[in-house]
Amino acid sequence: MTASTFRALHHDRAAGDPLVLPGPWDAASARVLADAGYPALATPSAGVAASLGYEDGATPPDEMFAAVARIVRAVSVPVSADVEGGYGLAPSELVGRLLEAGVVGCNLEDSEGDATLKDPRRHADWLAEVRAEAGDALFINARVDTFLVGTGDPADAVERAHLYVAAGADCVYPILAPLQVLPQLRDGISGPINMAAGPDRESVAELGRQGATRITFGPGMQRYAMASIGDLAAELRA
Repeated sequence: MTASTFRALHHDRAAGDPLVLPGPWDAASARVLADAGYPALATPSAGVAASLGYEDGATPPDEMFAAVARIVRAVSVPVSADVEGGYGLAPSELVGRLLEAGVVGCNLEDSEGDATLKDPRRHADWLAEVRAEAGDALFINARVDTFLVGTGDPADAVERAHLYVAAGADCVYPILAPLQVLPQLRDGISGPINMAAGPDRESVAELGRQGATRITFGPGMQRYAMASIGDLAAELRA
């Protein structure tokens, strides 16, 4: 599947029918999720970091790109990759590394280390450079971190979203936005909106009902799997 076909999955969706993209953290989990019938996958940086023995945000770029490439090679469905803030790479190098890994899309966040928001206009200019380098070859999911480290005001998220969409982002991701503000975000943002769900059907269904276009899970699936293994280990030891 090309990035253009992946992009099309986000549009003309019926109300309450979001695109659900599970989050593999390694090749084995990717195969399980692809075999379950999902049309595409989206790696979580925190989940991949945990699988490699790092804290979230501490994975060396070479290891992250190598892990993503292994996931891509393991499945026949397209993969989008969370590459955090781009690791300080110039747009040309970032796009080259993503395409070399074989992904059709990426997440790019607008905070430094999940601690300080970037200037939205400078970040929009950088996203425009990424778009210019990628052309149509990558689906750009622009993460908006105002609910993570900013004011939490929906108006701030909408303002940033407008800038990022104008810069060429295909989708915006207001991470940690409360469910009750999603209708306000939906009214103010043109184009697809990504929301994060918990690893349960009701969370996915409710986000769809409230207007989410696309649903991912962050590291939720990886943590769910590790908790299940921990329970099994404790049971066996007992």
